[in-house]
Amino acid sequence: MRNRYLDLLRFLAIVRVVVYHVTGYAALTLVFPAMSVMFALAGSLMAASLDRTGVPAVGRRLRRLLPSLWVAAAVFVPAMLLTGLPLTPKVLLWLFPVGDPPANYWGGLALSPIWYLRDYLWFVLASPVALWLFRRAPLPTLIAPYLLLVAIEVGILADPPTVLREFGLYFGAWLFGFAHHDGLLARLANRVLVPVAVLLGAAGLGWIVTHPGPRGYDLNDIHLGNALWSAAFILVVIGRAPATAEWVDRSRVLGRAVTLVNRRALTVYLWHMPFVVLLTPLVGLVGWSVRDPVGLAVRVVLVFALVGVVTLLVGWVEDLAARRPPELLPGGRTPSRHSSSGDAANIRESAVRRIATAPASPAPAGAADLPVPRRREPGTAGAAAGRARVPACRSVTGELATVEINAG
Repeated sequence: MRNRYLDLLRFLAIVRVVVYHVTGYAALTLVFPAMSVMFALAGSLMAASLDRTGVPAVGRRLRRLLPSLWVAAAVFVPAMLLTGLPLTPKVLLWLFPVGDPPANYWGGLALSPIWYLRDYLWFVLASPVALWLFRRAPLPTLIAPYLLLVAIEVGILADPPTVLREFGLYFGAWLFGFAHHDGLLARLANRVLVPVAVLLGAAGLGWIVTHPGPRGYDLNDIHLGNALWSAAFILVVIGRAPATAEWVDRSRVLGRAVTLVNRRALTVYLWHMPFVVLLTPLVGLVGWSVRDPVGLAVRVVLVFALVGVVTLLVGWVEDLAARRPPELLPGGRTPSRHSSSGDAANIRESAVRRIATAPASPAPAGAADLPVPRRREPGTAGAAAGRARVPACRSVTGELATVEINAG
């Protein structure tokens, strides 16, 4: 059966990203560092895929990642070309975003979540070598991205390429996913895990407090604090992940919602920001203030409703990419009965966890005794009267931006 706890984490991460982009509440980034959690879950799935099929798993992961991007690009790239985007060879980056795909002003904001797909693509490409290194030297490999980020933050590596900076910021979370898959986090005794998590969390929080960004304590502006705080969070919520969470499916509504968002994570992630941008200027027109609770709540509901419509229209592309029978609304059947080669249940995770946590199990750091079937991964706008501010959005170029939009 699927590990519904991990499905629940991905569900919460996606919902948190959407709510954060609508409201702009910086506290949400501290309470739940969603992007790092998503990268950690994806890293665990990538390790499972490599164990099962080897290097060809890279192609399979890309096959599941790119079609949803191509659908969005088929809509937005022509619209941007008609509104001022120059037609250059760089437009082809919308097919395979190893770099920052070009965009005009409104497209750069509406399609700002593309940075996640760019980073994900690079992490997938790096995974065969990274997993080989990790299983031979787990601790040095895990520490390396954080040392890279420190070197960037203190100025040793000035003006690094965007992708290199992102490796420092998020690849550590991806490697924590490797550690989760291999059972290393589960075998880590509480007397070790808890102090390490407390130390990382304290260091991250200390850096956040002493290095506030333009939006205060928003983790998106504070890279080193983000990485350290997220590492502590991952150690706790994934390092002590239960083998399953059957209670999720005791509520039919919750179980269906978790399944639906997991099966449509890319669609939700790619399409929510255009609706955030579309609705933000309307706040002033209806007379809501910058932080009007009713206005924010209405916008959250409307964004999810509009994303739901798009999910009905194009979400089935994710099924085809995963080689599942296409469905309009996934989750009608129980997860244990509805699986396929592209979205298989993690049948053996409970057994692996029991083996990994057995007291007399001196398995080497790289031990992953049996391949684990894949799960699909996935996978962040306040307003002001007259002029609406959309905070904490990365532009398509990968940079975080706070953009003002005339509300009419």
